[in-house]
Amino acid sequence: MIHLFATGGTIAMQRNAAAGGNIPALGGRELLAMVGSLGVTHEIRVEDWERLPGVHRGPVELWAMRERIRAIVSGPGAPDGVVITHGTDTLEETAYLLARTVPPDVPIVVTGSMRTSSDPDWDGPRNLRDAVVVAGHRDARGRGAMVVFAGHIYDGRDVTKVDAFDDDAFGSPHQPALGAVDAGEPRFARPADPRRNLLSAGDLSPRVAVVPLILGDDGTLVDFARTRFDGLVIQGFGRGNVPPGAVPAIRRWLDDGKPVVLASRCPHGEVGGEYAFEGGGGHLIRLGVTPAGKRPTPLARLELALCLAAGVPYGGGPS
Repeated sequence: MIHLFATGGTIAMQRNAAAGGNIPALGGRELLAMVGSLGVTHEIRVEDWERLPGVHRGPVELWAMRERIRAIVSGPGAPDGVVITHGTDTLEETAYLLARTVPPDVPIVVTGSMRTSSDPDWDGPRNLRDAVVVAGHRDARGRGAMVVFAGHIYDGRDVTKVDAFDDDAFGSPHQPALGAVDAGEPRFARPADPRRNLLSAGDLSPRVAVVPLILGDDGTLVDFARTRFDGLVIQGFGRGNVPPGAVPAIRRWLDDGKPVVLASRCPHGEVGGEYAFEGGGGHLIRLGVTPAGKRPTPLARLELALCLAAGVPYGGGPS
């Protein structure tokens, strides 16, 4: 049995002339009826959780979704797999949260679409079929939360949205994809490794700011966020270098005992410690700033929020 957990997003939208564009319209059963055959023998159990755009969901709603998914995969009558239909704008946050906090035994596959059912090139049917096939496949067990999109299978800990419009909208800049769906058959590039340390956070209440630094930055926005947020992710240049004018503001965060994580604005590669000049990545690390590691900025922000909620240092529960 596959549990289809419908939450809305573009895959559930249709064009509405009165509204002037795309709005949520389809529940899980309506979506299945439009897609037709899924190519599997599993029973499909449908749960209409929400019918929202991804950006309408905040930390409280996201955590409530996580709690429901955890209950589905750990309670009596747990399914062979879960498929979540989701808006693509925030799909990576949901996948990452589930990958970092829910045991990996039962596959959880998050998918969506870049086109609506009102469009002639709707990509929803392919993505949903692929997601259901992956969720029910024996080789998917032990892999936890994954994203299946445009024929690719990604680990939920590594995936990020890389294109705002193209059907092939997701990528994994820091790790190879887990595999692909070829002619309706999942093909995984490496074995499952179900051994992983999960973060035992109790909620997503810690407030973490993201501040991208710009040329000549004097730290004004870094200072502005300090009294309003519990942690900070700064997005530097290249290997994590920032303008020297921003360094005093970053020091004030550290002096207050608040964690600062350093990410790069580059989509590939990560922060390093070889630049020792004022504001260099190495200089900041020696001041006490923590490198983001192999995480895009949105996932670094979520990791810091989870670590604060769990009471461990950033990366203290390694993935």
